[in-house]
Amino acid sequence: MTDVTPKNRWKLLGPGIVVAATGVGAGDLVATLIAGSRFGYALLWAAIIGTVLKIALAEGVGRWSLATGRTIFDGWSSLGPWASIYFGVYVVIWGFVYGATGMTAAALPLAALFPVLDLKVWAILAGLVGLGMVWFNSYPVFEKIMTALVAVMFVTVVGLAVLVTPDIPSMLRGLIPMLPEGAAYYTLGLIGGVGGTITMAAYGYWIMAKGWKGPEWIRVMRLDNRVGYIVTGIFVIAMLIVGAEILYAAGIALGGGDRGLLDLDEVLRERFGDVVGTLFLVGFFATTFSSLIGVWHGVSLMFADFFAHVTKRQGDEAVRGEKSPAFRGYLLWLTFPPMMLLFLGRPFGLIVAYGVLGALFMPFLALTLMWLLNSGRTPKEWRSGWLSNGMLAAAAVLFCVLAGRELWSLIS
Repeated sequence: MTDVTPKNRWKLLGPGIVVAATGVGAGDLVATLIAGSRFGYALLWAAIIGTVLKIALAEGVGRWSLATGRTIFDGWSSLGPWASIYFGVYVVIWGFVYGATGMTAAALPLAALFPVLDLKVWAILAGLVGLGMVWFNSYPVFEKIMTALVAVMFVTVVGLAVLVTPDIPSMLRGLIPMLPEGAAYYTLGLIGGVGGTITMAAYGYWIMAKGWKGPEWIRVMRLDNRVGYIVTGIFVIAMLIVGAEILYAAGIALGGGDRGLLDLDEVLRERFGDVVGTLFLVGFFATTFSSLIGVWHGVSLMFADFFAHVTKRQGDEAVRGEKSPAFRGYLLWLTFPPMMLLFLGRPFGLIVAYGVLGALFMPFLALTLMWLLNSGRTPKEWRSGWLSNGMLAAAAVLFCVLAGRELWSLIS
């Protein structure tokens, strides 16, 4: 690349939308809805801070990849074998459990829209369709699919927020940081949870798949990243509005987990009719399916890179690329073994291991980014300044607190 004008820059965006769509799942929407249903607009400020922190984390991942020409796993492997061991154990266990979780989440709205098939059958079909989309397509097609799903999410989720007519004065008051009684857990969850998963680390792989290589792309990456997470922030604010206006005002409580969105569907049908309920389920599916195929693609790229390092062939694109055996092998691992969990339930020991490793990943990402971006591994002109370091440090503290809480709940 020799010249990117401000006008051209907007046409080049894409990976930020992909990482944002992948990171926002049904669980994130439920968490935001519940926060709105319990505290109204009081935690709006927390959602905005969370968006800013995710921008800082994803910017760090992108800046590392473009400034050094190396993947995030290249960086982790340079820190010592402990990082590679942690990631290897994490990605195997996490993928096995997430596969079942992701397929079930995508199946919930399908089973509600088309109750002719059992939920488990819809889950298997969602996994197989996701597998086919990623297996037979390369990144440019995958990005177009994700962009289309984001458009559906945007129209349905934001349209719903407009439909319920938000209370603007209350929203403005929600921009003032305050902590209602009993809101500490939900505040931390809003700041740290929405859009924060392993797929944030996949951002560097997606910008490389896009063809962005070298420091001259950093300005484009920063714009792309901000646009992606601003879209995430809009989704969060929209669901907070829905929770505040429909649930908080009427004192309606949602069920836990992804099924809470089915409870919302019933509320919407009673208040606005079947058309709005159906459109909401379509948006629900776009949210869950974009997360599914985003994980299928992004984490498979990370695993292929991990495998290339383990086999000492990290310079070979045939070993670490989209068509590599390791990439496709992890795709199969995400799809078929987790189907057993759909029928057998989830073994307690496996779920505990999944919870522990998952709780530790975001602190791992924030702390290792600080390490990499302030060391000689990064060219001096692209190392983190005071603002980036401050944001990464804040993210590290937040995720360590959230990890401690998660680990305590698992132990107790």
